[in-house]
Amino acid sequence: MSDIALTPSAAARVAAIAGKQGKPAILRLSVEGGGCSGFQYRFGLADAVEPGDITVETDGVTLAVDDISIDLVRGASVDYVESLGGAAFKVDNPNAASGCGCGTSFSV
Repeated sequence: MSDIALTPSAAARVAAIAGKQGKPAILRLSVEGGGCSGFQYRFGLADAVEPGDITVETDGVTLAVDDISIDLVRGASVDYVESLGGAAFKVDNPNAASGCGCGTSFSV
């Protein structure tokens, strides 16, 4: 099992956004303190992979996670979900003991 996974749906969305912005197809996931449950996920396009990043590639798109955040998301998968409530990147994190309604905050 890899440290983290990027679904084909998420990879396709990252590729589309990166293409429109003329950036490399690198999605950075980081975990920060805060949010309503203790930790929150942050997503953003990255210009490059940083030293120490844990990376995984799906369909030519790279997901990069820094070496501190990986401990909180190890074994997780990043997906892109479209629903009636909107469309968003979603982390399915087996380490999260609880979450919140917004889906971007969790506790361990």
